[in-house]
Amino acid sequence: MNLFLKLLFRNRLATIGAVVLAAILIMVLLTPILPLHDPDVTATADRFKRPFTEGHLLGKDHLGRDLLSRLLHGTRLSLAVGIAAALIAATIGSAIGIIAGYFGGRTDNIVMRIVDMLMAFPYILLALAIVAALGPGLMNALIAVAAVNVPFFARNIRGITVGLTGREFIDAARLAGMGHTRIILTELLPNVLPVIVIAMSTTVGWMILETAGLSFLGLGSQPPQADLGSMLGEARSAMISHPHTSIVPGIMIFLIVMSINLLGDGVRDALDPRLRAGALSRPLATTLIQRQGDIPAATDDLLAIQELQTQFHVGNRIYRAVGGVSLAVKPGECLGVIGESGSGKSVTALSVMGLVASPPGVITGGAVRFQGEDLIGAPYETLRQKRGDRVAYIFQDPLSTLHPLYRIGQQLAEAIQSHHKVSKAQARLRAIQLLKDVRIPNSEAWVDYYPHELSGGMRQRVGIAMALANEPDVIIADEPTTALDVTVQAQILSLLDDLRLDRGLAIIFITHDFGVVGQICDRVAVMYAGQIVEEGPTQVVLDAPAHPYTKRLIACVPELGGGRRELTAIPGLPPVVDDLPEGCAFAPRCEKALKSCRAGDVVLQGTELRVVRCLYPEEAL
Repeated sequence: MNLFLKLLFRNRLATIGAVVLAAILIMVLLTPILPLHDPDVTATADRFKRPFTEGHLLGKDHLGRDLLSRLLHGTRLSLAVGIAAALIAATIGSAIGIIAGYFGGRTDNIVMRIVDMLMAFPYILLALAIVAALGPGLMNALIAVAAVNVPFFARNIRGITVGLTGREFIDAARLAGMGHTRIILTELLPNVLPVIVIAMSTTVGWMILETAGLSFLGLGSQPPQADLGSMLGEARSAMISHPHTSIVPGIMIFLIVMSINLLGDGVRDALDPRLRAGALSRPLATTLIQRQGDIPAATDDLLAIQELQTQFHVGNRIYRAVGGVSLAVKPGECLGVIGESGSGKSVTALSVMGLVASPPGVITGGAVRFQGEDLIGAPYETLRQKRGDRVAYIFQDPLSTLHPLYRIGQQLAEAIQSHHKVSKAQARLRAIQLLKDVRIPNSEAWVDYYPHELSGGMRQRVGIAMALANEPDVIIADEPTTALDVTVQAQILSLLDDLRLDRGLAIIFITHDFGVVGQICDRVAVMYAGQIVEEGPTQVVLDAPAHPYTKRLIACVPELGGGRRELTAIPGLPPVVDDLPEGCAFAPRCEKALKSCRAGDVVLQGTELRVVRCLYPEEAL
């Protein structure tokens, strides 16, 4: 609940709506005990008294009744009817939608065709027809408004239920022997309930408006009973001569509907699981920079990551995903970055070009230098010019990064034309040549295919082609072979290695696989809990790992033809980066850890060739 409220009130418009609605609710709840005039007592001699007259703050109406009293009593009634109608419509409509979506087949077909017939009528005409059949009156207006909104809830909830019914947890419940009623109540309903709440929060406003409309036409509350719609209807004849009689209820309707809609939008956002990270706004074009401390001096490396610190600020919690990482590559060099999931590899790579989503991502320290130029805090146009041009990125899943609605050739051409002024024809020829460079046969035909028409290996080659489109100096490859089979993986690695040697590319290769590192990388850096724990020449590190973590990682790698041996997992779990332990982050999982390992920060030490973050390394450096 605390998280929900924090997310809700981070939305300024939702906060304003909540404050206004709360003020209105407090007033109407206090109405019975406030010293107000009787709302139904007439005094024709004092009709149309202006606002701020003695004893009548908002004046009087055409029958001499106190407007303030009628306004508060009318607001109380309108809110009660609107909320009641929303609850009735949500309950009946959601039940219909859940039953139709869960059982499917003939049940779904019959129920939803009935719903479709109701939706075929304009809802206001349907409401008028129901009231005409039942007779004027506030209760009948409530029934009419609830009835015309049932199809809305039924349609929405049915769609959500259909998606949930095919999920594995529903199948597991059936296999466990649960009956239909229990599955609906214990499995489906808790997952659908947030959607119901969101739908209600966004529909209460217009239900109040619909009820007011019926009362305005004389089909809702009947004299002398007051609600906001009937007050407007009674005041329409005097709208010109005595405008205050219509302005007062009109402003109240406006405030109620706007505050409920604003609050409903905030509730919808706060309940959305995709926005639980606090990203209630559109991500910034680049990662937010809040750099503290000194900026490291420039080096002669092609790309240098220097003491980089990247955090995620979620509410009051700070996740230190990258805690002072330093890496560098020279032209033609391949640097492997390896570590468990969550160690900070991808966040480090994304931070290079400011691609970490903000909010919640924040770069809080260090520098990223390309050819000596610090990219952290650089103008957006500078970063945009270098993204995909001088520094390119190969993402892990090309199916999610390639646009599904554009052909392969169009996307390659766009990558080229974003940085170079060439014609569409020239860009297309260049796209075909790029596909040939990544060994895609019959490139002239494949250039007109959509991403979904290609295999995983082919899409990955397209991703590599897009990275090569502008002949970059550096390529960051974020686990490009993870989802590929062994043969395709070997082809992709061979391709990258050939391109590196032919074009002098520098590559930062992120992976989980020591076999891949040994095949393509000149040097390797091992990450753990957002820090580099060991770095050195690939073969040296693989043959004689110095950090206990590196040694345990390598011991977990099976060897083909190496005979039978026990593969022992690393005990424990990686630390949560919002609550890192004192001293060495690996100490709680290390069998060699001593008291001194937990006493203070452990720094990288060693030679220019090889460094390790350990007080008691496995091998002497």
